[in-house]
Parts: sequence; C-alpha cells; structure tokens
Amino acid sequence: MPVTDAIRHRIEAVWRIEAPRLIGSLARTLRDFGLAEEVAQDALVAALETWPIKGVPERPGAWLLTTARRRAIDILRHATLATRKHELLEHDMSGWTQSDDNATDTEDEFGDDLLRLIFIACHPVLSTDARVALTLRVLGGLTTPEIARAFLVPEATVAQRIVRAKKVLAEKQVSFELPPPAELGSRLASALEVVYLIFNEGYAATSGDDWMRPLLCAQALRLARTILSLAGDEPEVHGLIALMELQASRFAARVDAAGRPILLAAQDRSRWDAASIRRGLAALAHAEALDGADGSYALQAALAACHARAEQHDATDWARIVALYTRLANVAPSPVIQLNRAVALAMRDGPQAGLDALAPLLEEPRMAGYHLLPGVRGDLLERLGRLDEARAAFEQAAALAGNAREREFLLERAASLRPVS
Repeated sequence: MPVTDAIRHRIEAVWRIEAPRLIGSLARTLRDFGLAEEVAQDALVAALETWPIKGVPERPGAWLLTTARRRAIDILRHATLATRKHELLEHDMSGWTQSDDNATDTEDEFGDDLLRLIFIACHPVLSTDARVALTLRVLGGLTTPEIARAFLVPEATVAQRIVRAKKVLAEKQVSFELPPPAELGSRLASALEVVYLIFNEGYAATSGDDWMRPLLCAQALRLARTILSLAGDEPEVHGLIALMELQASRFAARVDAAGRPILLAAQDRSRWDAASIRRGLAALAHAEALDGADGSYALQAALAACHARAEQHDATDWARIVALYTRLANVAPSPVIQLNRAVALAMRDGPQAGLDALAPLLEEPRMAGYHLLPGVRGDLLERLGRLDEARAAFEQAAALAGNAREREFLLERAASLRPVS
C-alpha cells in the first residue's frame, strides 16, 4: 500500500518526538552511537512499510524501540567480536515480549537515556560545528538536507561533520553514562552553549539572504525545554529559556514586509508576542528563585526583560541595563559584552560616552572582523553629526557583514549620509 501524505506526516511527527529517546536507549545498551542511529533508522523504515497497512500502533514509541532492538540483535548476531554486546542486549531485552504493548521501559529510564544523549551530542571533545550538527540531527530530528539548508552549507559538509563527530566519540571512548557530579556543570554548560548557538543563528543569521531563520529558533527552544524537563533544578536552563523566549517575542517586529531588518528603537512593540514575554519573565523569575540571578543566561535574560517591560523605546531603563552589562562583563568577560555596554552607555549618557567606551575595542584583535563594531560606531558618529566618518563606518560594516539583508541595510544607511549634489 502506498504511503499517503497524511500517514507519512504522522510517522514523521512521531519520529521527531521519539527518535531522541529511541537513540538514547539504544546507545546506552550498544555503547555505539553510530550503530544506535543505524538501527533506529531501520525501525523508521519498518514503520513506513508497516503502519500504512496495519495502522499506527497505540504506543508508537514502544513499537519503534522493540523493532530497533530486534534489528540490533540481528546485526550483532552476524558480527564477529560482538559476543559481549550481544549478551548485554539479550539481557536488556529480557523484559520484553513479542508485543510492543508490553514494553517495560519506564519514563525515568527514558529520561535518563535522553539526558545521556544530550550530553553525548554536546560533548566538549567535539568541535562546535560538529556539536551543532549532531545535536540537530539526533535531538532536533532534522535531516541532513534540512541542517544544510538552515546553515547554508553543502549537504556533504553536514554529513561529514556528523560522521566525524561519531568517529571522534568512538575514538575518545566517550562514556555513555551520565557525567559524574563533578563534571555535570561543565557538561551542562556545553549543552546550553550549543542550544544558544542554534538559536542565535536563527535569530540573526550570519550569512544568506534571510536575516532570520525561525526553524532554528524553534528547534533551540524545543531542545532547551527538553533539557529543562530533565534538569529543572538548574537555574541557567531557566535563564536560557527566559532569554530565548524574550528575544523570540520580537520576531514579528524585527523585519519589514520585504524582509529588511528593523532596529529595536524603530520596532512596533504592539507586534511583540505578549505570551512569549510572559513565559520569558516567568522563566527568569524561576532562575532567580533558584539563586541563579548572576548566571550568564539569566543576566542576558534580565537585559532582554528591560526592553520587554518598556512600553516605548524612550521608556527603557538604560541605567539598569548599564548595571546589568557591568555584572555580565564580570561573569562572562567578552569584547561583545563591552560593545553592548557601550551602546547602553550611549543611551544613558550620550553618544560621546558610547564612542569613548568603544575606543579600546578598536584595538581588540578578536573584533577585527566583527561587523557590528563599525556599525555601532557609525550610529554614534551619525548622532554626533560626524557624517563623513559615520558613512565610512557603515561602509566598513557592510563590507564585513555576511548576511545579505544586513549588508543592504548598512549600505542604505551609508548612502543616506551622502551629501546632496
């Protein structure tokens, strides 16, 4: 029987939900990330062949897991040197019957498996690009072509990153157990970093024709909520969700009908998503209640909250924003934080104060190719009436910008400052 679009969409929806838990459970038993994903994919193929005929089972996740485990046993039975793995899997299967309705895995076991998978996919031994690709593949449920389109890189590049990531995990003999308590903080920080990198690429794309890629932002929020369901007592998880919700609330107001960027000061705040703001503020309050007010993500969320609470741009509490950036610079020193603090100083004390704060960053090697530095400088110079210098700064920023929309926007600002002949 051919697979109808309705059944295919339902299977795909089930797969996106169940795949991470499925791969996590298999990886725990097999101690082989690549094999776990392979047999999980085999189970998906079996679902595509079987469910259109017999219908979607009442417990599709259990059906997929049973099918994947049987496939794993078949593979291991034919593999030399796999005796021990075979015994482990047979033992793990002992509580299962031929009916998927009798699956015995508990939700707690599934939760632990999922948390293991998050820590593996975001393991610090992997490069940043590899962590992002692997996380989107096994936790976000995105296909290789979808990841390639999202990041505007060739499919072969994404595939190579994923293959290389699996190879590194195997070579480094990364444990498929939860990290010991002493490592939990750093490993969680690595996972949250990956999630925020994914969100940021969707919020302000570094390249391509579109300034925003909502799919990546939605995936990042879903991943963060998954982590929250497993590590709800960690304040920085709440802080990150607060930050992303508050930033995502501005989506509808960040571009015009043609897709061109709209600066924060010019955005129609009536178009900001009130529900997203409420969720963000609630998550921030939760982070602060867990004594996480000075966490990096919580501080960034507190900054976003200042904007969310101001009904108009002129009502923004810039003094509080400067103070928050000062605290953030102590917690997570970064020239980008200093750049943002300079913007806040300019809003509180005037453009010259902001320009003075920018001066040390002009000699900072890490900012040499960062287009927002000359972009901010151009804005401050324009406000001071130094139009020729402002135009040159905007042109420099446009030359460094990788995103087409942003580059056009900066060139338009430069052109607007040209003297009328």
